[in-house]
Amino acid sequence: MKKTILLILLSAVLPACSLFSDQKDTDQYAGWSADQFYTEAKKSLIEGNYQQAVTLYEKLESRYPFGKYSNQAQMDIAYAYYKNDEPDSAIAAADRFISLNPRNPHVDYAYYLRALTNYNRGISFMDRFLPTDTTQRDPTPAKEAQQQFHELISKFPGSPYSADARQRVVALRNNIAMYEANVAEYYLRRGAYVAAAKRCESIIRDYQRTPAVPVALKMLEDSYRHLELAELADAAAHIYAHNYREGVPLPADVRERTAVEKLWDILGLEKDN
Repeated sequence: MKKTILLILLSAVLPACSLFSDQKDTDQYAGWSADQFYTEAKKSLIEGNYQQAVTLYEKLESRYPFGKYSNQAQMDIAYAYYKNDEPDSAIAAADRFISLNPRNPHVDYAYYLRALTNYNRGISFMDRFLPTDTTQRDPTPAKEAQQQFHELISKFPGSPYSADARQRVVALRNNIAMYEANVAEYYLRRGAYVAAAKRCESIIRDYQRTPAVPVALKMLEDSYRHLELAELADAAAHIYAHNYREGVPLPADVRERTAVEKLWDILGLEKDN
């Protein structure tokens, strides 16, 4: 009886041992040094093979967590995640680098990369080729990016990334303001005039000197007239006429719309009709 039980146990254990042995034998990175992992990972990153770079950096970090490439690998893998369209992993890696290396001479880049990841979050492959209105998307990542760019500028005013961060902050503020204008327009179209007026008032108060302000003034006038608040409507009209005699100013980067973009407008995509 004991012999039978022993045979049963051996028959269960031996295949498992064989499986582990096979897995070890098929590990294509068995015996790789830290130098080899880092060199190949960097090569994949430069060549644009971001998934392979991520794989190699992950293995480098797991097998040589305290090696000479530790800090650089932490930074590089954040960038590899970012380029491989893995924003959550990129932000987590940047946060980890900042936490572990607060005095590193290149920590400003980790702050910048974290903000940049949120700045570009949600831009799909199709968005890179087809025109879409970014002011109609969820503004949460934009607000996070704005705060993170401000943090970079505040902590590292002399950083080579701060000038770009300042430009992006302006673009983000304009985008967030136009998102608010889109919400106000949504309320206006549905007859929610009080909600539309409140949203327009907040735009005028919180987003001065953005392209959304004249748009908000026109909608504010319209909302007040529907609410039969003639004096307030006239005041909004007067402010608009005084400040925007030439009409709503166009953004500086406005250009002639392409045929594809005009078709996009006709189809009404990304709009709630």
